[in-house]
Amino acid sequence: MRKILLLLSVMLLMACSHRKAQESSNELPPIFPNYIEATVPCNIAPLNFGIDEATHMQAFLRNGTDVCVEVSGKDYIDISLRDWRKLTAKGGDIEVTTSVWNAEHPDGITYKPFLIHVSADSIDPWIIYRLLPPGYEGWNRMGIYERNLSSWEERTLIENSQVNDGCINCHAFANYNPSNFMMHARGEGGGTIIYHNGKLEKVDIKSMEPHKHGSYNMWHPSGRYIAFTSNSTHQSFYGQSKDKIEVYDLWSDLIIYDVEGHRVIYDERFMNEDSQEIFPAFSPDGKWLFFSTAKPVNMPKEFNKMHYSIIRVPFNEQDASLGEVDTLYSAHELGGTALMPRISPDGRYMIYTVADCGAFNLYHNESDFQMMDLETRDTVDTQPLNSDQMESYHAWSSNGRWLLFASKRIDDRFTRLFIAHWDGQKWSRPFLLPQRCPEQNTLLLMAYNIPEFILEPIEFPRDEMAKMFKK
Repeated sequence: MRKILLLLSVMLLMACSHRKAQESSNELPPIFPNYIEATVPCNIAPLNFGIDEATHMQAFLRNGTDVCVEVSGKDYIDISLRDWRKLTAKGGDIEVTTSVWNAEHPDGITYKPFLIHVSADSIDPWIIYRLLPPGYEGWNRMGIYERNLSSWEERTLIENSQVNDGCINCHAFANYNPSNFMMHARGEGGGTIIYHNGKLEKVDIKSMEPHKHGSYNMWHPSGRYIAFTSNSTHQSFYGQSKDKIEVYDLWSDLIIYDVEGHRVIYDERFMNEDSQEIFPAFSPDGKWLFFSTAKPVNMPKEFNKMHYSIIRVPFNEQDASLGEVDTLYSAHELGGTALMPRISPDGRYMIYTVADCGAFNLYHNESDFQMMDLETRDTVDTQPLNSDQMESYHAWSSNGRWLLFASKRIDDRFTRLFIAHWDGQKWSRPFLLPQRCPEQNTLLLMAYNIPEFILEPIEFPRDEMAKMFKK
């Protein structure tokens, strides 16, 4: 009897919430985020979406003939995890039919159906990122967070209130493994925090010869080494420009920290005033070290003459020595500035950003992705990834099928996270990181920074770390 009453209650609730729209349209619905024709992982969180100024919405989602879900809401669709798992379980296409009621269509309008393509390629279950205000407004309110991509769960890893309100940045991992984790904590009592094979320590890299601090970094896949560039970073504001600010280095060098030997290793070629280095990246097999390099100019006066090339050098894992330079992108020949090389897990492709000039493309709206086939040196089409706003920090998933990156394409103010699919030949159109409430992507007054994939949540002794920063 109780089951019958429960069933009747559910049927009554559905009857009350379901409405029949009196109009129809051959146009696609103006939804946000725009998930129309998106290609998504089979294990991604539900793609909730909304329509501005809606007073009521309904969506009918169907995957084939045997899996159908109907969802209603006020101004956005909130799909349950259980229903979404049914829709994505077998891959294929989800057809979405959306109806909306608003001031313009008080009796409701049903839009042309659209498709969401569910790829059989799964995505790494967790990502980690920093949330912070714009760099030129403040730095004393920020944190590093991890997010479950299969749901909306977000966990706080650390907030800077735990480290004397100093800047926390440049988190990194070895081979997607959270058991090899590092980050910088600036300010009073600061240092480089390294969690390696169950041991947590705070390291003062600058106290070691050649007395250079660590900035941008990349772990060697073995977990033994971390490549750093040591940067003297400054910023200047524009009086008149389409860009707001220029961030630049007065000098920068390349160093390698031996995590197990507790020593700094360096090559004199990349430790002099003749060149500046930034954004190191190891190949997945650990045999190459990639980074951007440029000839110094009079900064900030000649900022538009600062052009970085991308080079790679062989890396010897036995002694961390570096081999002969191989130039992959020559700024002298190709123009622009090439930054942030990231190598696909199979070692085949390098994806990087290209802007007009400078070392910090976060404030350059013309910054776009380019991609190179490292076997042939041919360029690969990245047009689907780019927009008319800035594209910045990016990371490959561990299976090489997904790219996670930051972009300002939503409002030209705050970086948001996007995901795109690589099928081995072409890129899909990126989709916005799903949120439980779609408005979170527009109302959050914090920027996403340094997104990275990890295979599982980070577990390390937070209480022990807090003691390292006690005043």
